[in-house]
Amino acid sequence: MHGSPDTNRTGPADTARTTGTAASATGVPRTAGAADAARTTGTATRTTGTGATGAVDRAGRAEPARPAHRGPRRPAEFRYLLGRALPFLVLVAAPLADVLTAPEERFDRFLVAAPALAAVTWGARGTLAVGALAMGTTALLTLGRGDRLLPALLAGQTVLAVVTLAAALSSQARRRREVELRRVSEVAETAQRAVLRPLPRRLGGVDLRLLYEASAAGAHVGGDFYKALKVRGGVRIMLGDVQGKGLAAVEAASLLLGSFREAAYTAPGLPAIAERLEASMARYAERAPESTAADRFATVLLAEIPDDEPVVRLLSCGHPAPVVQRGAVVRTVELSSPSVPIHLPVPVDAPFTVDEVPFAPGDRMLMFTDGVSETRDGHGAFYPLEQRLRGWAAEPADRIPDLLKEDLARFGAHGLDDDTTAVLVVRGEAGEETLPSHEEHLIGV
Repeated sequence: MHGSPDTNRTGPADTARTTGTAASATGVPRTAGAADAARTTGTATRTTGTGATGAVDRAGRAEPARPAHRGPRRPAEFRYLLGRALPFLVLVAAPLADVLTAPEERFDRFLVAAPALAAVTWGARGTLAVGALAMGTTALLTLGRGDRLLPALLAGQTVLAVVTLAAALSSQARRRREVELRRVSEVAETAQRAVLRPLPRRLGGVDLRLLYEASAAGAHVGGDFYKALKVRGGVRIMLGDVQGKGLAAVEAASLLLGSFREAAYTAPGLPAIAERLEASMARYAERAPESTAADRFATVLLAEIPDDEPVVRLLSCGHPAPVVQRGAVVRTVELSSPSVPIHLPVPVDAPFTVDEVPFAPGDRMLMFTDGVSETRDGHGAFYPLEQRLRGWAAEPADRIPDLLKEDLARFGAHGLDDDTTAVLVVRGEAGEETLPSHEEHLIGV
């Protein structure tokens, strides 16, 4: 693999070597130090492997992933079931209170709330049925009190009929909107799955395990993206996060993935890949200025793992630094000079910097998006990723994505309310390299 031509050691072996290169090929000057200007990108189902989302089938290959909600589900299910039961609780509680209290206390008037509550979770037919039950219950209570039937019922039944009809129409409109939203979501999810293709579990001399979960808010389509490719002399990985969510974020992610796929095989080093990413976004903005994707920026972390050196080279464009584990020692990589995010409209002037970190056989590296690093508990404290990884040091690599997902859901004040992506890279022992199958090779190409 081609290395960075001007790499110089700037510290001890476990510190990074830095590489400076020319500024972006787009002509936009860049500076270090602005990397923190864009830590707010949105993004993207759980997968294992390298280069796309998916679960693992019995043959060891990744299957296409299905978006999954994250976070605690039981409270949401409980609220839904409670909403379904509320109309019937009113149908039982109101007449019971009316019978057990003095005649002047008219609790039957609360029955008008039953069809209105039914419209929230029941369909039009269910709402009409609840309204009919409320009207029948009102008639029975009126007869039980010995009131004159026609005058007493006329006003109450008229109000109940109007409320029931309005509630049924409202329920029908809600169902229509839900169907339309479901169709739009399915289209967006299909587009995202087309961008994030299935991956093998092992690539070259490294194992990869990917966690990709959609937010609990139900926004399946975000801007997280990832790709890993076996190139001559090693493996190159990209993990990124496009600003915002929706189809525009998927479009920008698709553009960056295509640019990486093209550049990773031929670029002499990570800075050249970053320049190609910047140039691709700039060309797209010139060619399609009306597209909302043309205005998006993206944080990107590039990694290069050479076959013949026990190191990993890293280049960050405004992306959180990865965490490296060697045995029981876990530490966050100190990036010497992160660059600004890709396509950030800030005029700066600084070279891309590559940091070289020891990465021997058996070592692990966790690359992640801000869905992990910015998760907070009820007191505002950030998720202690290093501490958790230290406690999971003896766990097998296959367990880490699930442990991380479950722990984030418990730790977050609102569960997992943002899209979360994390790639666990495990350096294999010497001589363990495996080549991708013919099908996986075609997917990568």
